Amino acid sequence: MSHVISSDSTLYAPLPSQLEFPYSSLEHRQHQIFPTLSTREIDSLRRFATPKSFKAGEMIFETGQVALGLFVLVRGRVQIYVPDALGKATVVTEHEDGHFMAEMAQLSGKPALINGRALTDVETLVMAPDKLRALIVADAELGERIMRALILRRLGLIEQGLGPIIVGNGSERRVVELQGFLRRNAYPATVIDACTDLEAMALVQSLGAGPADFPLVFCPDGSVLRAPDEAQLASCLGLVPAFEASHVYDIAIVGAGPAGLAAAVYAATEGLSVSVFDQRAPGGQAGASSRIENYLGFPTGISGQALAARAFQQALKFGVHLAIPGKVDAVLPADNAFTLSLADGQHITARTVVVASGAAYRKPLIQDFERYEGHGVYYWASQIEGKLVAGQDIVLVGGGNSAGQAIVFLANFARRVRVLIRGGSLESSMSRYLIDRIRALDNVEIGTECQLHALVGDETGLTEVLIRRGECKDDEHFATRHLFLFIGADPKTDWLGGSGVKLDERGFVVTGGASDLPGTTRQWGEGEFALRTSVPGVFAIGDVRSGSAKRVASAVGDGAAVVSQIHDYLSRRAVYEAARNSLPQP
Repeated sequence: MSHVISSDSTLYAPLPSQLEFPYSSLEHRQHQIFPTLSTREIDSLRRFATPKSFKAGEMIFETGQVALGLFVLVRGRVQIYVPDALGKATVVTEHEDGHFMAEMAQLSGKPALINGRALTDVETLVMAPDKLRALIVADAELGERIMRALILRRLGLIEQGLGPIIVGNGSERRVVELQGFLRRNAYPATVIDACTDLEAMALVQSLGAGPADFPLVFCPDGSVLRAPDEAQLASCLGLVPAFEASHVYDIAIVGAGPAGLAAAVYAATEGLSVSVFDQRAPGGQAGASSRIENYLGFPTGISGQALAARAFQQALKFGVHLAIPGKVDAVLPADNAFTLSLADGQHITARTVVVASGAAYRKPLIQDFERYEGHGVYYWASQIEGKLVAGQDIVLVGGGNSAGQAIVFLANFARRVRVLIRGGSLESSMSRYLIDRIRALDNVEIGTECQLHALVGDETGLTEVLIRRGECKDDEHFATRHLFLFIGADPKTDWLGGSGVKLDERGFVVTGGASDLPGTTRQWGEGEFALRTSVPGVFAIGDVRSGSAKRVASAVGDGAAVVSQIHDYLSRRAVYEAARNSLPQP
C-alpha cells in the first residue's frame, strides 16, 4: 500500500499497522525486503558502525544527497518516502526498532533515491559504505540478508518508477534512449507523456518549454534538464564518481561486460584494488540478450541484463570502484604504471590495465542510415522495445544467437516478425534449441539470402524496409516502423591509439605473444600469459580479444583466468623493481 502526502506538509499520512511494500510482484517477500535484525545481529555489526542520534522531525538522509551509509534503527520510528517534481511524495514504509535503512545506493556511496525522516527521537548505528562492504564479507549470513534486502528494495523502486521523471513523447527516440540507459543501469524512473498528462502539461507550460527542450528530466535533487544526453543525466543523478588523483589501482578494467565484471569480482576477492569503466551500462553485448539458456547453472535461462546486474552487485559487494558511465579516451604508460584519461577530464593511475571493451554494434552500409537510428532502428530487445512494437509488424536482420533470442522475445509482442538472413538457412549460425523454438512460432517468417538495400521514412521516422534476395535486382518492400539489427559487431579499440597495443587486421587485440620484462632475459611464454597484449602490464579479455570465442561463458572464463596472470605479472614486476633498486646508484 502506498500513500501520497504533500511535499511541504509537516504531517504524515496514516500508515497501516501491518506494513505492506507497495510493489505487487514483491509482496510475498516482505520478510526479506524489511527484515528485523536480532539483538545478536545488531551486536555483531557494532564493530563496523558508529552511533548517531536524530531528533524528531530531523532528516536522516535526503533524495539526491549522498547518505552517510546504512542506518540500523536501534530505537525510534523513521518514515521513508520519495518526493517528486510534481509536488507530491509517496510514502514507502515506516521503520521500527531492529530495521535498517538503505538500498543499493548506500552500498556504493551514490546519492540516495529516498528520504528518511525521524518521526520520533531515534538512535541509530551508521555503517559507511566501506564498513558495510566489510561487514557483508566478514559475516556471510548477515551479509546475505542485507544484500538481498538492498537488491529487492532497488527492484521495488524500479517497479514503482520512483526516481527521475522523464517528460516527453514515450515513443520518441531520446525518451527511449534515456529510459533504456536508466533501465540498464538499474535506476528507477517514470516516463510521463507530455501530450496526455494534465499535470505534466501544466508543469511544461509553467517552465515555458519549447519543442527543442524535450525530453525534460526532473531529477531527484530538484534540477530540471532540458533535452539531456546520457552523460548529462548521469552527472545530474550522481552516477559518475570522482577519483583521487593520488590513488594507484592494481587493475583498471575498461569494459563492464561479462568478461570485465568477472575479472573485477575475481580480482577484488583476492585483495586487489580494482576500478571498472564503461561508457554506457553493465552487460555489454550480452546485455542485449533477452534470454541466455546455454550458460552453465541457469537451466531455465537468464536475461543478459539480469546476469549483468548480479555481477555488478557482486562487484559492489567486494569493493570494486565502478565508474558507469565512464568513458576512457586513452591509456598511456607512466612511471611503471598506466594513466587512463577519462572523457570528463579525470585521470586514473593503475599498475595494470585489462582491455574488456568488447565490440560495438555493426551498421549496414546503406544511404541515409544514420537518419533512422533511434527513429525506428534498434540494436537491443528489452521490455521497452517490446512495448513499442506491441501489435505491429517488425523486421529483424541477423542469424546468430543474439538474433535468435531477440526473435523469440519480440514474437511475444509483435503481430508479425520478418527475419532476414544473408545465408540459406539458420543452421550454420544459430544454436539448435533456438532454431527449434523459432520454427514453432506461427508469427515468425524467415527470409533467406536477403540483403538490406534501403530504408524509407517520413518526418516521424522509418516507414519501410527495402531488401533484395539472391541475384534478384528488384527490391521487396516491407512496411514497418521498427527494424532490429543483430548483424554482428566491430571491436571497440579506438581508445587504444597511441598505447602501443598491437591489433590484428580487423582491429581486435592480439594476445599471447612472448616478450621480456625490461632489463631481464625472462621470457613470458604463451601458456603463462595467453591474455597479455604486446604491452607488458596490459591484458585483453572477452570479445575484444583476437581469436576469442564470442560467447558469455568464454568471456567469463577469460575474466577469471586473467587475474592469475596479473598476480604473476605484479609479483615478477615487484621482484624486478626490488633488484633494480638494490643496484648501486651512479
